[in-house]
Amino acid sequence: MRKNYNYEKRKYIIGGFIVLIACIFLVRLFDLQLNDEKYKRSADSNAFLKKTIYPSRGLIYDRNGELVVFNQPAYDVMLIPRDVQPFDTLDFCQTLNITKESFEKRIADMKASAGYSSYTPQRLMSQLSAQDYGRLQEKLYRFPGFFIQKRILRQYKQPTAANVLGNIREVSKADIERDDYYAPGDYTGDLGIEKSYEQYLRGEKGVEILIRDARGRIQGRYEDGANDLEPISGRDLRLSLDIKLQQYAESLMVGKRGAVVAIEPSTGEILCMVSMPNYDPTLLVGRQRGENYAKLVQDESWPLFDRALMGAYPPGSTFKPTQGLIFLEENIIDLTTAYPCSHGYINGGLRVGCHGHYSPLPLKPALQTSCNAFFCWGFKAMIDRRSKYGSSAKAFEVWKNHLVSMGYGYKLGVDLPGESRGFIPNAKFYDKFYREGRWSANTIISVSIGQGEILATPLQIANLGATIANRGWFITPHVVKEIQDTVMPDGMLDRRYPTVRSEHYEAVAEGMRMAVLGGTCTKANISGIEVCGKTGTAQNPHGKDHSAFMGFAPYHEPKIAVAVYVENGGWGATFGVPIGSLVMEKYLKGSIGPERKYLEDAMLNTHVAYAAPTKK
Repeated sequence: MRKNYNYEKRKYIIGGFIVLIACIFLVRLFDLQLNDEKYKRSADSNAFLKKTIYPSRGLIYDRNGELVVFNQPAYDVMLIPRDVQPFDTLDFCQTLNITKESFEKRIADMKASAGYSSYTPQRLMSQLSAQDYGRLQEKLYRFPGFFIQKRILRQYKQPTAANVLGNIREVSKADIERDDYYAPGDYTGDLGIEKSYEQYLRGEKGVEILIRDARGRIQGRYEDGANDLEPISGRDLRLSLDIKLQQYAESLMVGKRGAVVAIEPSTGEILCMVSMPNYDPTLLVGRQRGENYAKLVQDESWPLFDRALMGAYPPGSTFKPTQGLIFLEENIIDLTTAYPCSHGYINGGLRVGCHGHYSPLPLKPALQTSCNAFFCWGFKAMIDRRSKYGSSAKAFEVWKNHLVSMGYGYKLGVDLPGESRGFIPNAKFYDKFYREGRWSANTIISVSIGQGEILATPLQIANLGATIANRGWFITPHVVKEIQDTVMPDGMLDRRYPTVRSEHYEAVAEGMRMAVLGGTCTKANISGIEVCGKTGTAQNPHGKDHSAFMGFAPYHEPKIAVAVYVENGGWGATFGVPIGSLVMEKYLKGSIGPERKYLEDAMLNTHVAYAAPTKK
């Protein structure tokens, strides 16, 4: 009989098809058992309930060991959607003092959130009051699938230093994507040291594993807690701030806009950092945080804007010591070089005004009297000296680089978020504006006295005071003195040396001492303390001039350097000098002498009027 090859082929085709189907089933079975997390979660959730245990956040103390920020318990209402059984919704809402409509909206929002899963704990309400927590705890057995999660919130001993301390907020989607430590509903540092030291403060979360029976009821801890993970508390921080000095400086700035920064020169530790207007940090704690934050954002005085390290201001005459240092370093002047002042700088039809004093005068008396003309002439002698530099642009780059080495034009690197770099232009900036080779010292003469395009932060100005106090070096300013059981980050405590040699700083310090003894800073004179200072009256095209001061004390072995900036405060001697000297006296002596109480009272009780918001 003849063989039918068509039937033979069909046999192999059908067999191959059966093998293919079997392979598909085997692959899918393998995928379901080993790779599909959905079924794994389902199996795990049937047998176990994993509850996160949140660690205690690190405490924050000031430099003297006084507690500044601590923790208080808070409670969130959690549920596992698949475990929720029919319950009395009205009773539940009355227990938590919410409406049924609010409850339904919360459920809808929860289901619409990115991290929603019916197998994992979801947050329904956060930060219960003690009363609501107590009522719910008594009735919790009536609401299967619901439980209470303990959290940690921040509390503050005093309503001060909000711009330095920062606060905590709920994590965003971006936070979760950036760091797998976080899960929806967690909290993270927001602003201030809470943000910059988040990884030290937050600690490590723990886990408690509970076992269920076949009906999903909790039977106790799995293997008596052998697989639980205990939370690890965050590390405590000791700040460099003197919280009492911070409070005092804030009181002097009430009714004013601006900043006060004080630094310990030998360590770079920030003793106080005031930004005014400020706000009570407790406003950003609790269930009203969102509403209060919105109000602060809308406030036209910008209390969330940290003027101490974000405000970029014209430094005015506080900038003049840098000019004296550069001129000495570049051999443009020596200590006997004198320039004329005819009530200002007059050259080629250009005039920069100045107040009355004797003329001509050298560097130290120029600092003493804050002579504009001296520093304009010195700047012209440097920038237009083509025999030495080749061009004004090349001379200007040398000038700029000296300033950068002193901490201007770039971020200093303070251990706080949001620092501004200020602004120091380079030669290309002016080449673009005036065209290359078409500008000279007279074109930009105002920068020599801290005006024009020059912008600096109060932190940078205070750092200059610390550098002069140290006679030629500084340590990056920082607000954290110690981290519990941890060394400070690399480089933070290293000395930084500007390009101006240390031998030139003594003359500048002496000129600043002369300014206090018989110049523009006489209000800074404190009995028994040799204060050095430099006023600044910064021109403001939007209104009244700004009042500024930069100084340090004592003259020998200095303990504090201070910068004060009061927006629209007028002359430097009006607000800058008194506030700066009072901060020094309070820190060095502990109290204000009776002969200077009148000055303290004036600063405490004088407000400055503003015609319009002045955010920089």
